[in-house]
Amino acid sequence: MTTAQELDDRYGRTRRRRLPWIIGIVLAVVVVGYFSWSTITQSMNSVDADDLGFEVSDQYSVEVRFQVSGVAGKDVACAIEALDEEFGVVGWKVVEIPASEEHSRAITEQVRTVAEATTGLVNSCWVA
Repeated sequence: MTTAQELDDRYGRTRRRRLPWIIGIVLAVVVVGYFSWSTITQSMNSVDADDLGFEVSDQYSVEVRFQVSGVAGKDVACAIEALDEEFGVVGWKVVEIPASEEHSRAITEQVRTVAEATTGLVNSCWVA
């Protein structure tokens, strides 16, 4: 037995194992890389819609103006709704917006209603 082994035995020292540490570090890098990539791709496909206003045309329709931004070169769909004074949905429409190279576009859509609406707004937008 060598002197180094005798000292290790006497003082309870053990050899360090590097393989588990290397595997753990590689695994951590892979997990962080995966979540980074998924966050980046999700933000590249996100659509932002902002309400610009509305106008009640008559008892059975409302005109909704909104702006869509965030995705250039992809088709977008938006769900537009009309609400009454108690915030009940009285009209609903899904609008498909064709792809364009513009980053931001203003859209005006007419929504038919079953009763008089007091507001019109964009519920949500997504890449179609």
